[in-house]
Amino acid sequence: MQSEDRSLRRYAADPRPLVGEPLCLDLLNTRWHDDGAHHDLLDSTEGLAVWLRSAGLDERAAAGRATLDAAVRTRGILLRLVDEGPSPRSMDALNEVLERGAMHYRLGPGGPEEHARTGDPAWLPSWLAAADYLRLMAAGPERVKPCAHPNCVLHFHDTTKNGTRRWCSMAVCGNRAKAARHYERAKTGR
Repeated sequence: MQSEDRSLRRYAADPRPLVGEPLCLDLLNTRWHDDGAHHDLLDSTEGLAVWLRSAGLDERAAAGRATLDAAVRTRGILLRLVDEGPSPRSMDALNEVLERGAMHYRLGPGGPEEHARTGDPAWLPSWLAAADYLRLMAAGPERVKPCAHPNCVLHFHDTTKNGTRRWCSMAVCGNRAKAARHYERAKTGR
């Protein structure tokens, strides 16, 4: 019981360094490096529960094993697409995820409403992330970027006017790069 309590406390809050990105990138950013340590929020259903809560999906999907397996699988597909570009294999894999659901529209009291539906509720978060990836690609694939810091694995959606953002966080990775450049200049005497 004590180890279970520690595990739950471990994820009382979202520990990730970058949150608030579009859903597909937020799913990618469930794995990160911090001071040389590798972290994966999706290493347990407790971590999945944190991600679902952070993404606003906790009332729409259960943090069970099937949802976790679907999320990890979809994260791998999205990672290949973002890091390596579309290939027939990765496109087929994403299309398999997309075939698991659809967007349904209806007229509600406040006007048009959209409702995502999947044949298996465990796939809803993954389907939403896959559909979000398509939305970002249609809006501007060049705006989906990996952090420029060589030790960072995070991705972000560049919403700057001129599209020149380089870091997941200027306060973290941007400052690390500045500090490294300063150290190199001081070391070489320039």
